[in-house]
Amino acid sequence: MKTRSLLFAFIAILVVLTAFTFHPDSLTSYQLKRETADRSPNIIFILADDMGYGDLGCYGQRFIKTPNLDRMATQGMRFTDFYTGSTVCAPSRCALMTGQHTGHTQIRGNGEKPLRQEDVIIPELFKKANYTTAMFGKWGLGMPNTTGAPQRKGWDEYFGHVNHGQAHFQQNPFLWEIKDGETVKVDQPAGSYNNEAFTQKALTFLERQSTKPFMMYLAFTIPHAELHMPEKYLKQYQDASGKSRLQPEKPWPAGNHYGEQPEPKAAYAAMVSQMDDYVGQVLKKLDEKGLADNTIVLFASDNGTHIEGGRTQADVNSMQSSGPLRGVKRDMFDGGIRTPFIVRWPGRVKAGSTNAFVGAFYDVLPTLCNLTGTTPPANIDGISFAPTLLGQKGQQNHSYLYWEFMERGFSRAVRSGSWKAVSLEPKQGQEEFFLFDLSKDLGERTNVAAQHPDIVAKMRGYMTEAHTNSELFPPKYGQN
Repeated sequence: MKTRSLLFAFIAILVVLTAFTFHPDSLTSYQLKRETADRSPNIIFILADDMGYGDLGCYGQRFIKTPNLDRMATQGMRFTDFYTGSTVCAPSRCALMTGQHTGHTQIRGNGEKPLRQEDVIIPELFKKANYTTAMFGKWGLGMPNTTGAPQRKGWDEYFGHVNHGQAHFQQNPFLWEIKDGETVKVDQPAGSYNNEAFTQKALTFLERQSTKPFMMYLAFTIPHAELHMPEKYLKQYQDASGKSRLQPEKPWPAGNHYGEQPEPKAAYAAMVSQMDDYVGQVLKKLDEKGLADNTIVLFASDNGTHIEGGRTQADVNSMQSSGPLRGVKRDMFDGGIRTPFIVRWPGRVKAGSTNAFVGAFYDVLPTLCNLTGTTPPANIDGISFAPTLLGQKGQQNHSYLYWEFMERGFSRAVRSGSWKAVSLEPKQGQEEFFLFDLSKDLGERTNVAAQHPDIVAKMRGYMTEAHTNSELFPPKYGQN
């Protein structure tokens, strides 16, 4: 009798547990948690165009409003010593995509030179790893009928500018899109802004995502000149009479390459805020879709701030767009190549953290491979900074970072630890060599090369070691 009672009790408990365990809501919740835990993380890389190191509030900016990126920094890791791939657009993006520095990359200057078939880049790696890949915005690494065309370099979806010249303007009548396996022109509504369209395409893409991991690259063309944007963004930098709050302003007249702009400082600030708004929309969509916790979001700029389209060095100085750094776009000083860099991955990357890891764009590829269990190519210069992101020990560090640039002769730069060397050779055989100790001279104001011949010799050795000749991008001596 006692045995029978125990048996009935056991069966009753089992029935209750079974009913609880297999309640439809409980099952759905359990499955979602398991799927999230077992899935590879999603990846979103957001790139600004010609935005300075000091243009975000979280990097010290006082005039420009960037609440969404500032909030992203409080939710993730803000890097203080991270560098772009180059001081201009195309080679910087090439370094990002290939994991190689500009001593080795195919593309070392601006122009319409394409990636080669043998250049294995981030979307190709992730497509093979069963990721859905999508890019919206400025490509600039291959026209439609070349080996670097978007449809030939691993993108499942693409919508944006394929070339650089078109990306100089904010309201092009057509863009490019992958359709039926080819990149083709698509007309745009009259009066529409291209970066608005990039953002909407990105949001639509995110709306469709559910269980399969994805990699999305959102490459804006702002705040690059032309300094032109929807009026709603400009109004916050104007007073009640419609005048710029960032006086004095020097108007940029019509008839130049970039469009007319009567208030360049206010317009530049508005474009940074415009981009910040778009970033906020992307982050909001991740929250709405329940994707935020399993999505790594990275943000950077492709190079330093510009002085184009009516923007002047005086504007850069007054608005502190380069922060404490020396230089702007096309310079090898840090203002041309050091970028804001923020990484958010809730629950994995420590919220509100700041890190001084010395890295560059070519570290992104191996890091993303490391975080997703994907094998990187063997011929890269980058190293993974995943241990830094995850708060783990064993972070490898670079012996040196390297850059070279051909537009003004032959410019090179090396950073090793806190030492930074810059070689400027505008005419062959007429070199000026700089050495800075960034731990004491962040603004690169005092050349200490004469006091440290041993360090100079070491840095020259790194420059020699890193450089390979390029038939596509030989030095243009004597040109400014």
